[in-house]
Amino acid sequence: MVKWFDPVKGFGFVVADVGGPDILLHVNVLRNFGQSSVADGARVKLEVQSTERGVQATQVLSLQPPESGGAAVLSDLAELDPEDVSSAPLEPARVKWFDKGKGFGFANVFGRPEDIFLHVEVLRRSGLSDLQPGEALALRVINGKRGQMAAEVLAWEAAAHRPKS
Repeated sequence: MVKWFDPVKGFGFVVADVGGPDILLHVNVLRNFGQSSVADGARVKLEVQSTERGVQATQVLSLQPPESGGAAVLSDLAELDPEDVSSAPLEPARVKWFDKGKGFGFANVFGRPEDIFLHVEVLRRSGLSDLQPGEALALRVINGKRGQMAAEVLAWEAAAHRPKS
């Protein structure tokens, strides 16, 4: 499980289910999986190696978002059927901007002029903690109360390799 990850510092730590020392997770290892950040509490499966400086992740094999734990649900998403969200198509998009401090940002779906609202809670539920301008994503877009918004956010590489349901 991800103990913490700071995309600004470029690293974080994972705690193994079987105990032992914390495992260093460097942003480059995460980027090789197709993400630039990961939410605290996310479940991650790794390949690791022991070094003089401790145990380090060498490859991310899989990632699951953190369990909700009673977090507040966005009013736009509260009334949606999760099956309706998961059946919406994954659409290719790029991050326009995202401000973690404000808790939101915007992306653009390829071929569409309108902005898609990105909320930090949707990112967290999708296993992400932050986004960088220009980052490629796959979004499930819904019509929210104030316009188009992302209901699910996936790193583009993770979505491209996701098995078809």
